Parts: sequence; C-alpha cells; structure tokens
Amino acid sequence: MEPIDLTPVERRVWRAFPTGLPIDLRDGDDDPEHGGGWGAGRTVRASVLRKLLLRPAVDGEVAALRVNGARISGRLDLRYAAVGHPVRLSGCHFDEPPELYGAHLRQLNLSGSFLPSLVAETLRMDGVLRLTDCRVPGQIRLGGARLAGAFFLERARLGEDGAPKEVLHLNHSTVEDDVWAPGLEARGQIRLNGASVTGMLNLRGAVLLTPGGRAFDGENLSVGSDVVATGARIEGEVSVRGATIPGLLVLTSARLSDASCALRATSAVIGEVWLREARVDGPVNLLRGRFGLLHAAPGAFGGTVWLDGLTYGLLTPRLPAKARIAMLERDEEGYVPHAYEQLAAAYRQAGDDRAARNVLLAKQRRHRSTRPRYARMWGYLQDVTVGYGFRPMWAAAWLAGLLAVGTAVFGLHAPAPLKAGEQPPFNALFYTLDLLLPIIDFGQEKAFKPAGWHQWFAYGLVIAGWVLATTIAAGITRTLSRQ
Repeated sequence: MEPIDLTPVERRVWRAFPTGLPIDLRDGDDDPEHGGGWGAGRTVRASVLRKLLLRPAVDGEVAALRVNGARISGRLDLRYAAVGHPVRLSGCHFDEPPELYGAHLRQLNLSGSFLPSLVAETLRMDGVLRLTDCRVPGQIRLGGARLAGAFFLERARLGEDGAPKEVLHLNHSTVEDDVWAPGLEARGQIRLNGASVTGMLNLRGAVLLTPGGRAFDGENLSVGSDVVATGARIEGEVSVRGATIPGLLVLTSARLSDASCALRATSAVIGEVWLREARVDGPVNLLRGRFGLLHAAPGAFGGTVWLDGLTYGLLTPRLPAKARIAMLERDEEGYVPHAYEQLAAAYRQAGDDRAARNVLLAKQRRHRSTRPRYARMWGYLQDVTVGYGFRPMWAAAWLAGLLAVGTAVFGLHAPAPLKAGEQPPFNALFYTLDLLLPIIDFGQEKAFKPAGWHQWFAYGLVIAGWVLATTIAAGITRTLSRQ
C-alpha cells in the first residue's frame, strides 16, 4: 500500500518498483552537479526511497529501483539496512551525502550522478558497485567494505581544489573482482592501505593530483593479478610499500612526479614492473623490493634512488653496463654493494658475463672512493694493472711491455758478469724474465750485475714483477671466490 502523501513523480517511482521498470526523468538539460533547471516534477525525497527499499518483498515480485535523472532531496539514510533489491539511481543529483554505513545491498549503480560525498564504511555488496562518470567533490569512504562484485569508477571525478586530502578511502576493504577506474580524475588522496582486490586494479589514463602529498596509497595492498596505470599522470607520491602484485605493475607511458618521493615500492613483491616510456620525476625508493622482471630504462628515473636490498630476476631493456651503472651512482645512500651485485647477477642470468664483470669492476672503483686517501693507492694499483682481477689480460700486456723494454735495454747494454769466465752466455730476453718473474730462475740474474742506471732499472723490473704477481694473485683469488 503506497503512502498517501506522495508527489506525482514519487508515485510513479513507487508503482514501478515492484516490477523493476525504469523511470526516466531526464529532459535533455541534465546537470547532475548543480541540479540546474530541475523542478518538483523531477524531485524525489530520500525518505520515500528509504521506505520503498525497506519494504518487505511481496510474493512473485522481482522488485528493483531504477530511476534516471532525479533530484534526491534530503539524506538517503540506509545505515545498517539490508536491501535485497538492485538499486540504480543514475544521472541523479543528491542534495546530501547518502549514508550507507554498515548496509547490506545486493547491487548499487549511481553512474553519472552527483554526490557531495558517500559514507559507506563496512558496506557489504552482493554484486557490483558502480560509480561510473560520477562527480564527488567530497570523500568516498568505503573502509572495511566487502564487495562481491566489481567496483567501477571509470571517468569519475573525485575531489576538488581545496577539498580534503583524502577523496577515496578503501583501507582494509575487500573487492572480490576488479577495481575498474580508467580515466579516473582525483584531486586528493586515494587510499587502498591493506585492501584486497581479487582481480585487477585498472587506472589506465587516470589523473591523480595531490602535489606535495601522497596521491596513491597502496601500502600492503594485495591484488590478484595486475595493476595497470598505462598513460596515467600522477602528481604526488605513489606508494605500494609492502604490496603483493603477482602479475604486472604497468606504468608504461605514465608520468609520476613528487619532490620528496615519486614512487615507493619498498618491500613490495611484484611479478613484473613495466616502466616503458615512463618518466618518474623525483626520488624512487625500491628498498628490499622483489621483482621477477624490471623493465626500466635509466632515463625513466629522473631523481635519486634507493636500491639497497632490491632483487629482480630479469632487467630489460638490454643495455650496456655503463648505462645501468650510472643509475647506481645516484643512490641516496652512497655506495650500496648489494645494488652492484644484483645488477651483475642480472647480467649473468642474461648470459652477458662481460657486462657482469664491468659492473663488478665499477663496484670496486666505487668502494675505493669511500676509503681513506692512503688506502686508495693499493686499489689504484690493482685497477691499473689487472682491473681488480676482472681484466687479467691487462697483466699480460704489462708483462709483455716490460719484457720488450727490458730486452731492448739490456740487449744494447749487456751487464758485466758477476764472476768472469764462469757466466753463461748472456741472453737479454731471459735476463729480463729472471727479473720480472719472482718464482722462475733461468740463471741469468745471478750471473750478471748491472751498473749505474741499469741497476736501478733492474730494481724497477723486480718491483714491477712482484707487484704484478701480487695483484694477479689477489684478482684470481677474488674471481675464484665468486664462483
């Protein structure tokens, strides 16, 4: 039995409800944001809708509330209510924020509507929650909500300049399908701290603007498949600290910027991170992250980085080691041994042993720069002679050069015999080898004694031989210990 105080439009809605027939009140001049030009013929009181939705079902009814283009006056208060009927209030203007705290709904579609805000903490939804094309200048509060279906936010506009910092609160909520928000525009913080999304999170082409603050807070977020933000523009920090994303984190062609930290993925576990043609202007914090694949050109990161503890299986695109090493040198913590070891391991896994050696050589040089001045000399010596053991052919080149010079010098000026008549025939080549190689004795060094500057030259060859032998041994030891 319908109430007797209903307006004509409310009576239409009341009578259509039992059969679920749609009521379209649009007249072509809709302005859901301002409700301009909507008279009494399009106004429905929220109290009437509440009474209608909480009516007991009648046998044989397949009831549903389907209204397009209405102005909802008053506050739609469904706190703790159980509504077993689908609800669609599309293209509507809500004068006051709907109250859905603790409600249990079957399905809710508010597409194209204007809502000052939405209070729906601990909401339970048996189906889909749709806010497609909605305009919400205030906050959407869905903390602790449980949605059995998908959550649609495509092309929605949330927040406004000077609005509260947080525009979408989904902390500790559960969505048992996708969060679908391509084209979303948010002027304020989006929070999914501790949320669980069984499907994917789609932010393709989204614009998130919170300059100087955190634009996207996905700390400890759990996603069943992928997070896609292709072509997104985000001003403010993006944080997925501690998040679990078994599929892809796609930031292809995205633009991220923040002066304090543009991207934070500390302790995150992600299958693949794609930053193809992306640009991150600001510091990037990847401490202790674990990625199966990291696709990032060095130019993707425009600021300092934190890389200690970061592990990844594959690193793409394939680039020379020099291009990657330059990024390691921008680490905010200075010399980070693990970052070099991880990069070398990635090159080895890709089968590029030469690049891996170049990375480890760069590591030794960077480490040398952190030591006291007096302690750097031995490092410089190892670097010049054998490249810290990663350039063994350098030692052969030094040896060949010294051998050639020594042979020429002593060939032109043979030293006098130590004991006349007892010396073997002089051989400049083997005499020089005797001086250079401390563990080999051809009998030449003991039989001849150079004089004058030749004697000092011989001493120099002996010292050079010992230095080469020591650095080669140190380099071989270091190389073998790594195998």
